[in-house]
Amino acid sequence: MSENTEITQCLTFNLSDEVFAVDVGRVREILEITSITKVPQTPDFMRGVINLRGSVVPVIDLRLKFGMTETERTVNTCIIVVEVTMDGETNVLGFLADSVQEVIEMEQGHIEAVPHIGTKMNTDFLKGMGKHDGGFVMILDIDKVFSSDELAAVQENNCAID
Repeated sequence: MSENTEITQCLTFNLSDEVFAVDVGRVREILEITSITKVPQTPDFMRGVINLRGSVVPVIDLRLKFGMTETERTVNTCIIVVEVTMDGETNVLGFLADSVQEVIEMEQGHIEAVPHIGTKMNTDFLKGMGKHDGGFVMILDIDKVFSSDELAAVQENNCAID
C-alpha cells in the first residue's frame, strides 16, 4: 500500500540572506523590475503601483514589511505578482524580491511548524519551515502576510488611481 504524501510546489526567492517560498499556484508571473509610481499617504512598505497590461497592481516591499532594510534595485531584483485572497475576494499584487531561485517540491513531511520565538513576534504569515538543501526555507501563507486593513488601504489607493 503506497503512502499518500502531499507535495507542494513552491517558488523560492531571496529577501536579504533569507530564503522564502510561496505556493506556485498563487504566482501569476515574475517581472523584471520596472518603474514604480509612488502613491502618497501609503504605508512605507507599499512602494507604489505598476501598470500591468492596463491593470493597476500595487507593489509591496516585503523586506520593509518584515522589518528588514529596503529592497535595493539590482540586476536580479524582480516583482513577483501573486493572487491574495481576503474576505472571499481575490486581489492581485506584486512584491519585490532580491532574486528568484527556483521551483521546488516540498513534501509535507519536510515542513515543520514555525517555532514560537517569544510572544511579541507574529509568525501567522508563515505556513512552516521547509527543509531544503541543508537549510531552511520560510514558506509564506500569502493570504496572511497582510492584514485586512492593509489590503483595504492598498485597494482604496488603487480605486483612487483607476
